[in-house]
Amino acid sequence: MYRFLLSRQWVILTLVALLLIPTMIRLGIWQMHRYEMRTARNQLVADALSAKPVPVEQMTSPGHTVTNDERYRRVTAKGHFDTDDEVVVRRRTNSDDEVGYHVLTPFVLTDGKVVLVNRGWIPADGPSQTAFPKVPAPPRGQITVTGRLMPDETTAASGIKNLKGLPERQVMLINSEQEARRLDAQVLGGYLAQTAPEPKGDTPELVGRPGDEDAALNYAYAIQWWLFAAGVPIGWLVLVRREARDRRAAAAEKETPQTQPATV
Repeated sequence: MYRFLLSRQWVILTLVALLLIPTMIRLGIWQMHRYEMRTARNQLVADALSAKPVPVEQMTSPGHTVTNDERYRRVTAKGHFDTDDEVVVRRRTNSDDEVGYHVLTPFVLTDGKVVLVNRGWIPADGPSQTAFPKVPAPPRGQITVTGRLMPDETTAASGIKNLKGLPERQVMLINSEQEARRLDAQVLGGYLAQTAPEPKGDTPELVGRPGDEDAALNYAYAIQWWLFAAGVPIGWLVLVRREARDRRAAAAEKETPQTQPATV
């Protein structure tokens, strides 16, 4: 009764089922790896944000590349803002997805080195995109700034094209090497996303804390793929039994003699 399994249709169906099972198992394993990676990243970010702030010079230096372990570390910087060389970063959004600028201000440390400080977001409310927007002034004189250490932005990492020929004092990327050439100064690698002191009047709008990646979603996907893998042989068996039952019923119907109607 199960000789139909040797038919072309059922051989193909069985082969497809046998291929689907390991494929779904591997997809589940991949999703579990994603879950572990995202969980580890979330923990790394949480540890960095909860760590005690340290002087920025302990974490970075001119030419230094900020690593993933150093990213989001809370640091402090003592010195003063240099608003004469301030620039704005184009096409940045705030928490409400409104397009505007990030304000990037050089911060001159007590030893003369410079660290770039992203002071936050301002709206693009100028008369045109070529005009330098109105930027609220930072505190004057010697102050201490606290912020999250961030790596230099690159086109490869961010997907943002570093366009040429931009209006004066406007840039596309926050990049310490690029700014070091423009300022002709020793600029520490990476930059600070300012968290304190908070600006007067809530402008510029400080860049928000990084959010957690949804690791639980990858965990759910992994379980889903493994359930699918378990369901394939069950589904195959159900189809086989149904086919066998239908064939038995058809055979029994053929063997049952047909009753002839009585002659009147």
